[in-house]
Amino acid sequence: LCGFNYVPRSAVNSVEMWQPETFDPSGIAQELGWAAEIGLNACRVFLPFILWRHDWRGLAQRLDQFLDLATAAGMATMIVLFDDCDSMGRSPVLGPQGDPIASVHNSRWTPSPGHQEAVDQAIRPALEDFVKSVVTRHGRDTRVTLWDIYNEPGQSGMGTKCLPLLHEAFAWARAACPMQPLTAAIYDGPPPSLGTGSDSSAPNASLSEMMLAESDIISFHDYGDVPHIEDQINRLKSLGRPLLCTEWLCRPLGSLPETHVAILQRERVGCFFWGLANGRTQTQYPWGSPQDAPEPDIWFHDLLRGDGSAFSAKEISAFRAHCKT
Repeated sequence: LCGFNYVPRSAVNSVEMWQPETFDPSGIAQELGWAAEIGLNACRVFLPFILWRHDWRGLAQRLDQFLDLATAAGMATMIVLFDDCDSMGRSPVLGPQGDPIASVHNSRWTPSPGHQEAVDQAIRPALEDFVKSVVTRHGRDTRVTLWDIYNEPGQSGMGTKCLPLLHEAFAWARAACPMQPLTAAIYDGPPPSLGTGSDSSAPNASLSEMMLAESDIISFHDYGDVPHIEDQINRLKSLGRPLLCTEWLCRPLGSLPETHVAILQRERVGCFFWGLANGRTQTQYPWGSPQDAPEPDIWFHDLLRGDGSAFSAKEISAFRAHCKT
């Protein structure tokens, strides 16, 4: 797999991507076509619980439509079920998501199901129904290649409060008996059990241990330079399972297509960079960028401009040289 984390350029977050008023199949088809021309073959998408709870039939129809568009473009799809990343400090809402805050990285991203909802036992049955129904519906669907159970559990101040939901979500997905593998990506580096360089004091060490134990395929996030990602790959290899880097590409930190695509291919590590076409998420700006800052000369994330042209021709050449081989 050589692909990308996908939010259309017309969407400020995953709710805007999937809700009926702003779902954009023509824009999606165009952007996935751009990806296919480069040689990319997979995308990773976030499915919001709030939309399933509000109108599961409508979301199911739009997910089917998206999967057809992705398949037509030659893309396998990885579906993310839960997510703790939070840019707004509030739970997700339906309806208009608001315009991006000028110059702020991913300024309208919200978690799923929401930090309060993730620990609320009253909605646990609904969360279970969400996981089981989605995985059952698509567990034999050849358009879906992987299930990402929980993106960055513990992020944005959640810490270990998400451990029960993380554990239960894996169990719910397994109970649906999917043919595809399950995973959840570590994002603070390998835990203490994997040796030198691991930080036993890291606040999410227990989460990382659980994610590695539960995952069929080992996935990880790495926005670091060549030595950083090579070290993480070498230590994760000791687990003896296939490896997948589900988030990378951060130019100012040295995570570059010109270097990393070759490394990931050489090590047989599937990958999904962040993100495809620049738009309302504004991820060309760095984490923590202040409001109204000038656009950086060197983008943080994103491979393409909003018109489909490349940020860097060298980067496109790197993908074309490696992704189809």
